[in-house]
Amino acid sequence: MASNARLDHRNPLVFDTHELGRRPGALQRLTRTIDAPVDLGVQGVIGVPEGAPLELELRLESVMEGVLVTGTARAQAEGECVRCLEPVELRLEADFQELFSYPDADDRGRVIAEPGDDAEDDEDRFFLEDGLFDLEPLLRDAVVLALPMQPVCQEDCPGLCSECGARLADDQDHHHDAVDIRWAALQGLAGSLEDGEKDEMSGAEAGVDEKQEK
Repeated sequence: MASNARLDHRNPLVFDTHELGRRPGALQRLTRTIDAPVDLGVQGVIGVPEGAPLELELRLESVMEGVLVTGTARAQAEGECVRCLEPVELRLEADFQELFSYPDADDRGRVIAEPGDDAEDDEDRFFLEDGLFDLEPLLRDAVVLALPMQPVCQEDCPGLCSECGARLADDQDHHHDAVDIRWAALQGLAGSLEDGEKDEMSGAEAGVDEKQEK
C-alpha cells in the first residue's frame, strides 16, 4: 500500500528497521505499550477507547524482499450489547502478519508477476520508507477482524421486551397478556352492548319509580 506522506519516527505506530539490517534471516523482537489511536475497532459497535493502553508484541524478520512483521496486539475493548444495550467489555487479542517491501524489491530479485498484474499488486502491498514502516493500517484491519460484529453481554442474552423495553435477563418471568387481534373488536362490541343494557335497565327502573310515586 503505497503512501505519499512521509512517515514520522515520533509516531508510536511507526517502527525503525535500521537496527535489523537487510541481511536475510536477521530477527528482532519488540514490545511496546502505546495509547490506542482514535476509532480503533468497529465504529459505533465496539472498539478500543481512544487513549486506552494498547500492548504490542512484534517480531521483525529480514527477508529478500523486505521485512516480515508478525505480531499481536492486546487491549480492553468496550461496546454495547446488540440485544439488551448493556455495556460490554472484552479482552482483545489480534494477531497479524505482513510483508513490508523494500522500495527496490523488484531490483533485488522479487518474482515479477505476469505483465499487467504488477501495478495491481502494488496497490495491495506495504512498503518501507527510509527503513521505517507504519503499523497503523495493518493494526486497524487486524483489530476489526478480531472483534465481534454483534457483541453480546452473554451468549444467551434474551434482549429487551418488545412491548415495554424491559431487560428480560432481569426478570425471567416477565410477560404481557396477549390479546388475539381477531377477538379485540368483538370484545369492544361486547363492552358496548353491556353499557347499552345497563342504560336500558336504568331507564326502566326510573319509569317504575315514577309510576310508584303517582
